[in-house]
Amino acid sequence: MSMVVPSRALRLFVRTRTFSTAPPLRPRRLGRVLVLSSALTTSALGYAFYADASNTRTLSDLVRAYVVYGMCSITPLVDAAPAILDVLFGIPGMSKIVESFVRTTFFHQFVGAETAHGALPLVVSLRAENKGALFAYGVEVDEKEAARVDQEPVHKRIVNEMIRSINVAADFEDGRDTLQSGRLGRRTWIAVKLTALLPNAQSLTNLSIYLTHTRAPLEPPVLFPGTPSPSDFSLYNDLVRICTRAQERGVRVVIDAEYSWYQPAIDAFGHAMMERFNKRPSGGFQRAWWDVSSWISSPSTTEASHDRVQPLVYVTYQAYLRRMPAHLAHSLALARKRGYALGVKLVRGAYHPHELAAHQLARSPTSPAGSSSPKHSHSHSLSISPDPEPPVQPSKDATDQCYHDCVTLLVDAISGDLHRSDVPGIGVIFGTHNWTSCEFVLEELVKKGLGVVERAGTDGLREDVVRIPPEVGEMITFGQLYGMSDALTNYLVGRTRCEAPCVIKHVPYGALVEVMPYLSRRAIENKSVLGAGGATRERKDAAALIWKKIKGLVGL
Repeated sequence: MSMVVPSRALRLFVRTRTFSTAPPLRPRRLGRVLVLSSALTTSALGYAFYADASNTRTLSDLVRAYVVYGMCSITPLVDAAPAILDVLFGIPGMSKIVESFVRTTFFHQFVGAETAHGALPLVVSLRAENKGALFAYGVEVDEKEAARVDQEPVHKRIVNEMIRSINVAADFEDGRDTLQSGRLGRRTWIAVKLTALLPNAQSLTNLSIYLTHTRAPLEPPVLFPGTPSPSDFSLYNDLVRICTRAQERGVRVVIDAEYSWYQPAIDAFGHAMMERFNKRPSGGFQRAWWDVSSWISSPSTTEASHDRVQPLVYVTYQAYLRRMPAHLAHSLALARKRGYALGVKLVRGAYHPHELAAHQLARSPTSPAGSSSPKHSHSHSLSISPDPEPPVQPSKDATDQCYHDCVTLLVDAISGDLHRSDVPGIGVIFGTHNWTSCEFVLEELVKKGLGVVERAGTDGLREDVVRIPPEVGEMITFGQLYGMSDALTNYLVGRTRCEAPCVIKHVPYGALVEVMPYLSRRAIENKSVLGAGGATRERKDAAALIWKKIKGLVGL
């Protein structure tokens, strides 16, 4: 059973995590970063939050986590990792050793398995802990390999694999449905990355350039990368194939956000998918898996949600983009106007340094990329923004504030739509590793009457928990990456009560050789999570649990 930490301890813990300004490791300390004893005296708070995981994680799991996060604490090592791996894999006789090391450490820490079927034991384990799973095929298209004509194109193979992952997810949930009534609480979904569905991602950049130069101006305006228009280009056969299969099998699809120079095209495809698949089928009322009214027994709630449709397709919204929350407000209005359910995955964003560097290069007066001409706007820089200011927020504080503003907007929308029968539903994934943001979401849900605070636990340890009714539970969930922030995930499981899992873990999978680019990129992209002491905290949490396991083994 999940242990819930007293709220006073939580407030102190959140405060220390949120405002930590610990300096980076000095060079003389780098050699000690992997020494186990350096963190065995970690704080009791970090141990308490992470203690739930000790029941299911073995000693070897904890040692691996400690080693991995120890290496992630060394920023220069993380930045140089792709180049180092390229060199090591090119040395005869070293590739097998390096592959074995990466498999034993980073692969097992951050990747669920090599195949969707292989990840099923993990999915079963997560569900036993009341956590869902979001399958993400972690293979990326190599443009040289994509050009070969003697084999199936890589991007088509990825489409086929996504179809297989839908079947695996649906088979798992169908097996659970035999033990339950209906399809309530289906929390095994899949993620889709559009750049992986193309032989060359430049086509997304080209489409994004076209869209930014042909869209009609809006009033009020939405900052770059703008917001989708119904007239956007919609050549999306592969996406339709994926979403059609997902619709047939009852598996929700989450479309990832990427760099801003891809985003106008991704937004266009994503909203086209939502408009096609997040509507009630024509021909009158039908009870289907996305019809929330078929799952709820309360007569008053059923009547209110009779015509409400829950989203099959979700699109990712990045709070670090300056266009938010205007883009989100426009999306809500567009979905209501055109009669489809809006699916939102709200994240902060992972590409801030890259966005700043690309924009600065594009605006450089010494570079043709600094020209305002469309012909040259992407000659030497990937950025395609016509604005003088970068498309991203100026600071972490501004991003945090924007994220919370969007949370408020979304919770208000859920509250307003819940008991109305004349609008489609809205579905939201709050993707965050931030403790303060998770508490803020729960507070907003309670404030709007979407959750009820109850007392739970034993006499020795009682804590306020938030009970979320089924109709709300099908509209919201939290999400974190597999291998990261397990303390937060376990806390949310213990902090909430709902028939369906309120937390899902983003579970990548794929063969080790194929997911190597993903692992390298993921380490760099998530420095915002692992930096500022994040990796150090994860390492110390693992060390505390290692110490607990050792004491248990020796009978201390």
